[in-house]
Amino acid sequence: MPTLDPEQLLIREMREDEAPIVLELLKDGFKDTENRLILYVLTRPLALLLMAVVSSGLRFFLNSFVVALVLPVLLTVVALKLLLWRSPDLKHLHAYYSTSHRGLWVAVYDDDDVCGCVALEPLDGEPRTAELKRLAVSRWYRRSGVGRCLLGFLEAQARAQGFRFLVAQVSVVAKAALGLFESTGYSVSGGRPWLGYTVQQEFSKEL
Repeated sequence: MPTLDPEQLLIREMREDEAPIVLELLKDGFKDTENRLILYVLTRPLALLLMAVVSSGLRFFLNSFVVALVLPVLLTVVALKLLLWRSPDLKHLHAYYSTSHRGLWVAVYDDDDVCGCVALEPLDGEPRTAELKRLAVSRWYRRSGVGRCLLGFLEAQARAQGFRFLVAQVSVVAKAALGLFESTGYSVSGGRPWLGYTVQQEFSKEL
């Protein structure tokens, strides 16, 4: 983790030529979270029980004990990857970059090193509420204060645009992000369950 000079960190709108860099940054963050979330789901007691039941059933039809044991795990991983890929944020990622870039900001260190990004979007059906989107920090700059700076900047932008509330969806395996929102005045306002377990938490804050 580098030691940052706050005076050399600038947050501004993303330029056209920076879109590929930001896209790779977002993909890297998503892939890291995706793998940890899949491991989290696979190790839940109910998921283990269901896979054990399916494995036992497959042993009546398959001659290989190893195949019967591994196949339910592989199928579950594939199903989870497809489910995550179908999420609206990732599904429209390429379309987002091929159209307007307004509303997406980048953190730039030392004039040319793009080290983070964040976006602000109105929340459907909630005229005074905005949603934080695409908060990501380069792995080389994590735990250096970039995420906190981006969050503070976005809150100021939301207030300037007339929003009263800001919400964010955070995976339960993203411990650094959970800690960031908890330490900056956000509270849990909802969650996304799977097999009785919360896999995503919604944080909200009045601006």
